[in-house]
Amino acid sequence: MDSFNEPRLALNRIYTRRGDDGTTALVGGQRIRKDSLRIECYGSVDELNSVVGLATVTLEELAQKRSDMNRMLAILRRVQHELFNLGSILATLPEDVHPKQPRVTGGEIAQIEREIDEMNEALQPLRSFVLPGGCRINAELHLCRTVCRRVERLLVRLSSEEQVPAESIEYLNRLSDAFFVWSRWVTWKLRAPEVLWQPNQAASVSGAGTDQS
Repeated sequence: MDSFNEPRLALNRIYTRRGDDGTTALVGGQRIRKDSLRIECYGSVDELNSVVGLATVTLEELAQKRSDMNRMLAILRRVQHELFNLGSILATLPEDVHPKQPRVTGGEIAQIEREIDEMNEALQPLRSFVLPGGCRINAELHLCRTVCRRVERLLVRLSSEEQVPAESIEYLNRLSDAFFVWSRWVTWKLRAPEVLWQPNQAASVSGAGTDQS
């Protein structure tokens, strides 16, 4: 496929004071309130990118001792670039989008689907819902999953008010599924315990909340 335009930036100053009135600029130059839904959407994409970055740090540490973690590390690093591309398109009104502007496409969605199918094939079928935990990277990938779901919900809400590229919602939907599979895959590779939901472990059932005095 044709490549996107490379960024042309010169970040010499970090603060400009132009946002002190509670507004910020979109790619097309329009200034809108910082609490607008569009800003909330791409700000939450940035948050998701940050928690993915947290997971990459854990994977970097693991990969120093386990080469089988390198594949997951490479995937997450790629996803970080894709999320930044998603933020770029969400920071742009439809009429201002350039044909070569970074974005997520069907190609990114198809790649994630291939990775989901391949990694899920190695896993045992689930007999219960899973809870985050068992090892640190599992919990971090579940954090990625839940933040991704929130971003998806926000974007669906924005799509009811403004035009949003369909691929953006599809990508987030598939990515959240991928984080779930990836959390199970790394747990399996590390031979860490998978924490299964047991409804009878609740305090009201197990007696943990009963006064024994």
